[in-house]
Amino acid sequence: MEIQLSLEMLRVVEQAAIACARTMGLCDRHGSDQSAVETMRKMMDHIPMDGTIVIGEGERDEAPMLFIGEKVGAASHNNNSGGNNSFTFPAVDIAVDPLEGTNLCATGAPNAITVLAASEKGGLLHAPDLYMEKIVVGPSCKGAVDLDAPVADNIRAIARRLNRDKEDLVIVVLERDRHEKLINDIRATGARIRLIGDGDLSAGISAAVLGTGVHAVMGTGGAPEGVLVAAALRCLNGEILARLVVSKPEHQERLEKMGIKDPKRIYETEDLAPGKQIIFAATGVTDGNLLRGVRFFGDGIRTHSLIMRLDDRQVRFIDAVHLEKRPDVKVRFL
Repeated sequence: MEIQLSLEMLRVVEQAAIACARTMGLCDRHGSDQSAVETMRKMMDHIPMDGTIVIGEGERDEAPMLFIGEKVGAASHNNNSGGNNSFTFPAVDIAVDPLEGTNLCATGAPNAITVLAASEKGGLLHAPDLYMEKIVVGPSCKGAVDLDAPVADNIRAIARRLNRDKEDLVIVVLERDRHEKLINDIRATGARIRLIGDGDLSAGISAAVLGTGVHAVMGTGGAPEGVLVAAALRCLNGEILARLVVSKPEHQERLEKMGIKDPKRIYETEDLAPGKQIIFAATGVTDGNLLRGVRFFGDGIRTHSLIMRLDDRQVRFIDAVHLEKRPDVKVRFL
């Protein structure tokens, strides 16, 4: 599945990034998200697969969803058209965030990306659209952190594994009122903090890649984003520890409907993304720590993407130029 579909998935996130990059800075969150969603859906429907969206756009966003349970891929069109069903398409579960950082794109801020992860059936947790406590670290710090440990202990453990002083660490935290105590606790250790308005998924991936300047991500964010981060970390050998935040009776009801029996369970990376065949793809929309944004120029468009496959441990950063279809177009070294 991975080799066959990985380049197809790359095209999906590339084209979605190009579509919403054209809306960058227009302060139209809905329009940016809708551009990404519609392009992603259109591109996926040409892929030879029997795809099911298991992580889609969140209800909180009131967005033009790629909704959970939606069928995508050539198989759905083949069935709907009454065509020849003798060919069996591979069944694929798909998690998407068509535009992570709608506010970032709308204002032209850094780190907006288009993202998807795919796996064999059952390879991605069907996470409810709730919040989730998270801590994300890279390969060197696997097994060193504990979701229930004091912040100071986790900072000390990360510094020890990385052979750094605590003051050398950079911890990414979403800038939210709910994180006031967490931020104060991190600052008390001497570690530095990078506060972000959106984009904890991008930050989580960055924590597992050397040279990004991010050493850990801490705090509460969306559960669907946690599954996408876990899929990336399976390929990058990083670690996420997470627990759902259940604060209302309706949250408990939603968990029961989804078959989640233990609301206090701490999920590890392979609990969130247990698949044996995982593809992860992301393309930068605006410039960020990990990926450059979409750039438009006279003869075409340039994109910067990350495509990973778990089975053969391939991690590719792809710098692509999409040329205009004109007879006088020129290829240039950029």
